[in-house]
Amino acid sequence: MDIRKIKKLIALVESSNVSKLEICEGNKIVRITRFASTISSSSTCLPIAKNSEKSVCTSDIEANYNKDIKLIDNGHVIRSPMVGIFYITPSSDSNPFISIGQTVEVGDTLCIVEAMKVMNQIQSDKSGIVKAILLDNGQPVEFNEPLLIIE
Repeated sequence: MDIRKIKKLIALVESSNVSKLEICEGNKIVRITRFASTISSSSTCLPIAKNSEKSVCTSDIEANYNKDIKLIDNGHVIRSPMVGIFYITPSSDSNPFISIGQTVEVGDTLCIVEAMKVMNQIQSDKSGIVKAILLDNGQPVEFNEPLLIIE
């Protein structure tokens, strides 16, 4: 299927009340799904990829956020200012910016969040000791998701 046709289909879905569209052309299938911006309270499972038995459940996502919230009560939370990829090192062969137990000052670089090929340095807004690093290097991060805890 031609990319121009796919772009037109996406525009059609965006401009209408349609939430799902599936087009079959020969042996090729194009599925366009528009999701709501909030997570419902009921558990929904989404397949990771076509022909995959693995799935991601919204209840699992909510459970992970609740686990983070329990950790947050014990210190100052550094949150992601944007959606992107979390990096604790400036490059693959470099040492991490910070480690657990390290003392940081206001303005120190704590990590990087890559968004649209731009490396955004996240700086500390509080002095203290790094209590927890909540994400792994190279892990996707959402807006306002907890990254680190400083005590």
